Amino acid sequence: MSGAPQRVVATAPGKINLSLRVGAADERGYHALATVFQAADLLETVEARLPQDPGALTLTVDSRVRGDVPVDTSNLALRAAALLRAETGTTQGAALHITKRVPVAGGMGGGSADAAAALVALNRLWRLGLSDRELMLLGAGLGADVPFAVLGGTALGTGNGDQLQRVPAPAPLTWLLCAPGGHLATPEVFRAFDALAAQADAQPPRTPRADQHQLAALAAGDREAIARSLANELHEPAVHLRPDLQEILSALREHGALGAIVSGSGPTLAALVRDAQHGEEVSARVREDRGDLECTLTRSSPYGARIVAVD
Repeated sequence: MSGAPQRVVATAPGKINLSLRVGAADERGYHALATVFQAADLLETVEARLPQDPGALTLTVDSRVRGDVPVDTSNLALRAAALLRAETGTTQGAALHITKRVPVAGGMGGGSADAAAALVALNRLWRLGLSDRELMLLGAGLGADVPFAVLGGTALGTGNGDQLQRVPAPAPLTWLLCAPGGHLATPEVFRAFDALAAQADAQPPRTPRADQHQLAALAAGDREAIARSLANELHEPAVHLRPDLQEILSALREHGALGAIVSGSGPTLAALVRDAQHGEEVSARVREDRGDLECTLTRSSPYGARIVAVD
């Protein structure tokens, strides 16, 4: 074990769903999806150290955002560590520390980013030698967003969102993220989706199709066309559960955002802006109306989970 690292730090990005089309649920209750993910440079950081007790798995959290973060075995980073041990047979332990910057239960995949960063960090700390592809396959067992958090960039997700294909998106995009407080649990939003579809007697398609217009707009780097293509079929159930979201979306558009959507299952809202200065202007105007909003500027990122320090 000579030369083995004692500490590894990895980051992984939050995500924005530029489009999200929802299909019928399968026998497990998982919905078929066609979604375009984009990584944001709003990052989760996971530090993994070898513990004093060689087999122990522990977790501490430093959260820079509102909301409670579990530190028990329900935390996805700890679940990722346990899964990695179970799948590889290693008995090594780790002391994990998360620095959290992605909104909690906000529809941006923060917990999935924690899991992805933990997988990458522990793979190095424990010298397991797994490839990114193998880590993505493992991560899919933790949640549909985990493989994308490993991959990063911009990608089309199908199946339950875990079957990924990179898509060209050469133009960096600037996003204004607004968190209205509170949270929406993803299973609750999907249950509302099912209930609203049943009320409308509208059966979702078995296999939703990707938005080809959006893919073409991304490839061309056409921000105006990208803004027009923003769409989320979880918008209605999210707004049904949180009616205030529609008011904030309307305010973002009225105050100059190129386009705005509920991010994933919400309640974080993502507004496409021209650049950082434009984003600051839109943010200031919206917060004059809604002083309780936490607004953050971020840019699209080509990176997925990656190691940033090894000691």
